[in-house]
Amino acid sequence: MAEPERDELDWLVTAAADGDPGAFSRLTEKYRRELHVHCYRMLGSFDEAEDLVQETLLRAWHGRRSFARRSTFRAWLYAIATNTCLDHLRRGRRRALPYQLQRPGETDAPEYPDVAWLQPYPDALLEEADPESLMIAKETVSLAFLAAIQLLTPRQRAVLLLREVSGWTGPEIAAALNCSVAAVDSALQRARASLQRNTPDDRHDWSAQPSTVQEDRLLGRYIAAHEAADVDALARLLADTARFTMPPRAVWFEGRDAVVAEFRRGWGRDRAGDWGLVPARANRQPAAAAYLRAWGDSMYRSFGFVVLGLSGVAISEITVFAYPELFPVSGFASTLR
Repeated sequence: MAEPERDELDWLVTAAADGDPGAFSRLTEKYRRELHVHCYRMLGSFDEAEDLVQETLLRAWHGRRSFARRSTFRAWLYAIATNTCLDHLRRGRRRALPYQLQRPGETDAPEYPDVAWLQPYPDALLEEADPESLMIAKETVSLAFLAAIQLLTPRQRAVLLLREVSGWTGPEIAAALNCSVAAVDSALQRARASLQRNTPDDRHDWSAQPSTVQEDRLLGRYIAAHEAADVDALARLLADTARFTMPPRAVWFEGRDAVVAEFRRGWGRDRAGDWGLVPARANRQPAAAAYLRAWGDSMYRSFGFVVLGLSGVAISEITVFAYPELFPVSGFASTLR
């Protein structure tokens, strides 16, 4: 949606404040996708982010007369979205990936009632965000970054995202969160220290990431190995420190040998059927929509998304999100022949 001219924008703000629902809808629709991405970063959940955007817009409509033009309309919406997420996080469960909860290879994994699993974000939807809003860079939506910030307190998470991703100043953040600048500075310092501890350099060195062409080649080789259940071909693609997780299973595996052994078991004579993978992208990383055709079935049915993390020209991370319900919103069919 095109950016309204300044005079038109002023008119829309005035009309929306006076209760014109059409003007309000025109104003907010432009920011819906980037608000969704912001809420996704805060929550680690694609589904919950959608609910929170709806609540944000509802709060904005009811509080429209409070927009005093001391900030932009967009910043006003971000402040409402952030506080809506903070309210939700106070009563919700934090999101995580299995490697944050237990040691690798523990197949008798316990239940984690206070934790829900991180969800992926399709790149096709990231492209809907306004390119003139803050660019959605790989390092701000990568699974490694999202998993790390879920370990922060909700307030630290909000401060970090508003400062490091949205580029707000300390006083602007303090005003949005109704706290002091000193409290913002303290939360930011703690958040940065935690982020450094929980994202090892070898998993977020963006300067060393392969080009998109190299990513596509690696993804193609991974898909070929997966569809052929070729464990040896997979092994040649993996980094020494490769990690494999498959939420909602809590078990995970670390190191090439352990990952290969798990795939050998899963792709062995007792495997559930044949696989079909369609190239995709999620969280600015190479990915594939995975379909399984069970023995005796004539149809490949949606299983989940495989998201790859790369280190140089090797695969350092394989995360299989077994959530077929994400296929429709991601633009993928539920079945393949």
